[in-house]
Amino acid sequence: MAKSYSINVATAFPRQASPWERLQHIVSIGGPIGWIPWVPATCASAVTAAVCWWAPPSPATVVLLAIAIYCIGVGTATTSERLLSAEDPRNVVIDEIVGQLLTFLLVAPVSWRLALTGFVLFRAFDIGKPFPAGVAERLPGGWGIMTDDVVAGVYSAMALALLRRFILPG
Repeated sequence: MAKSYSINVATAFPRQASPWERLQHIVSIGGPIGWIPWVPATCASAVTAAVCWWAPPSPATVVLLAIAIYCIGVGTATTSERLLSAEDPRNVVIDEIVGQLLTFLLVAPVSWRLALTGFVLFRAFDIGKPFPAGVAERLPGGWGIMTDDVVAGVYSAMALALLRRFILPG
């Protein structure tokens, strides 16, 4: 029997929230990406990698966007956690967006191979949580949600730069 997936409306639009809190929640779930009932984090990373491939960002752009998204994400993810009464809700994906973006800090994904490799590296580091990502994840609220993915993004940026230099063609 095939699995049935559906959007959890309570997760998508918490009822006990002001309009400002709902807006924050929508930002933290990446709009419609957080409504995807299966692997929303992977989907958010894939969309971010695709956008970076389509319009390769400069290192300065990556840094500025990452700082802005991180600052916004700490607040919005904290709000989503509170509204959903859950630690690090699985549909909060703003952390994957900033981490995947940071993957391309040292190497712009000018080819689909670089974009795909950066995507795979980030997902591996995000799931594996190498030190200090696991420690960062234990920070309170949005700080932990966002910071462990920043660590994974920095690790994946370094790995992608090494792979680009020694193994991957353009």
